[in-house]
Amino acid sequence: MLGLMQSQPLLISGLIEFAERHHGDAEIVSRRVEGDIHRYTYKDSAGRARQVANALDSLKLVFSDRVATLAWNGYRHFELYYGVSGSGRVLHTINPRLHPDQIAWIANHAEDQVLCFDLSFLPLVQAVHSRCATIKHYIALCDQDKLPKDSGVPNLISYESWIGTQPGTYTWPTFDENTASSMCYTSGTTGNPKAALYSHRSSTLHAYAAALPDVMGMSARDAILPVVPMFHVNAWGIPYSAALTGAKLVFPGPAMDGKSIYELMEAEKVTYAAGVPTVWQMLLGHLTANNLKFSTLKRTVIGGSACPPAMIKAFNDDYGVEVLHAWGMTEMSPLGTLCTLKNKHDALPDDEKMKIRLKQGRAIYGVDMKIVDEAGKELPWDGKTYGDLYVKGPWIVRAYFKGEGGDPLVDGWFPTGDVGTIDADGYLQITDRSKDVIKSGGEWISSIDIENIAVAHPAVAMAACIGVLHPKWDERPIIAVVKKPGMDVSREALIAFFEGKTAKWQIPDDVVFVDAIPLGATGKMLKTRLREILKDYKLPGT
Repeated sequence: MLGLMQSQPLLISGLIEFAERHHGDAEIVSRRVEGDIHRYTYKDSAGRARQVANALDSLKLVFSDRVATLAWNGYRHFELYYGVSGSGRVLHTINPRLHPDQIAWIANHAEDQVLCFDLSFLPLVQAVHSRCATIKHYIALCDQDKLPKDSGVPNLISYESWIGTQPGTYTWPTFDENTASSMCYTSGTTGNPKAALYSHRSSTLHAYAAALPDVMGMSARDAILPVVPMFHVNAWGIPYSAALTGAKLVFPGPAMDGKSIYELMEAEKVTYAAGVPTVWQMLLGHLTANNLKFSTLKRTVIGGSACPPAMIKAFNDDYGVEVLHAWGMTEMSPLGTLCTLKNKHDALPDDEKMKIRLKQGRAIYGVDMKIVDEAGKELPWDGKTYGDLYVKGPWIVRAYFKGEGGDPLVDGWFPTGDVGTIDADGYLQITDRSKDVIKSGGEWISSIDIENIAVAHPAVAMAACIGVLHPKWDERPIIAVVKKPGMDVSREALIAFFEGKTAKWQIPDDVVFVDAIPLGATGKMLKTRLREILKDYKLPGT
């Protein structure tokens, strides 16, 4: 017997229609590439998204054609999120921090037909357009009078002239909810990047789950600042969840420095923000240097890489901001876990609560997870046993676009490449990437734990722990450190700083001071590159 409920596909167009109808006057505020502040409403954005859909029709794009973007977080990019996917095409957000060779390869692999880009990235487009065989239309996200003359980019038109002549009326098509809606290439795999191809169903379900109280907890009472880029896993789904809840959106544009972010937060009364640790490090630095406080910010989601305990404590203790530690990946749309406390934790002392907050959190509804040993046997949830982390769920990939890399699943589970523990309450703690784990004398050492201790030192700006070969112990940890400007710390003092904070055998054997630690396109530390830089390094006494 089947249920007698209406059958309505879960489509991304439904999110913007809902926002327009029920939260039409809620604001969307953007700092533009031009430097000024633009503001309008969900009702305005919905009308312009329909203009985008009409404009795509005028280009004769067919169902599931790919439309690429090279753009910051802003209102025009938001309109493309809905106009492209809602009309049945596939939004392809390209990370502009990738190497031009990678961008050209990705555009060709995706078979992009259109590229929409902010003028900040004109030099990048000029460098790659001759190698992008399938792109027929180039659209600069600007007004007509800002369109550069003699750009060297073929068929370049301005976004405003492109959609400006189109009507704001459009009937969103109805189709199978499993239709592809957007795609994002991950640089976290070996070889060429691989694309996660999201569906309308997966993205809508993810938006629902992300908005839950024990996840991101978004509501129409929030003003949300997504610092995480819209080219990075769809800004963690926030542009969808915000429309679903009617929250005010505040887009930072290209100005990601601490001063600019802080001023925008204060001016727009931001209550909620999301970003990676490297951005928040700049924000906290600005606050400290200028003796500032937040007047409205209450919560921030931090993910992308492990958040140092010192950062969580600074937000919580110094500024009264709750940090929600999150974990996920491109292949997971991206959310997998988020750290909020349970009812039974309310009576715990603050230091015990902090131990829980430092973990990556509990699986959100829709995500199942397990840890396994090298033979694939499931391991206990005791908070101590390390294992390879596997996940499955309705917004987790079952294959990469065009079958790249073959079948990634193991008995229906996706191997994340992360190593971690899960405690009895289901809290995940990522201890390493499987390729970064350090095995010393048959025991595991978490590079993340070592890094967290190092960055707690007042003179340390950034730290990366890697394992180096040792004739007796197989591997031993060393720590590469970037010192804060104007501050100093010796090798001996930093090693002494570890005393009492971790087991003696886990203390790094050496400290290597470097000017910078190489970062990837999403702000994660590139330990493979760091190993290359230190390939001639020899441990003292070996």
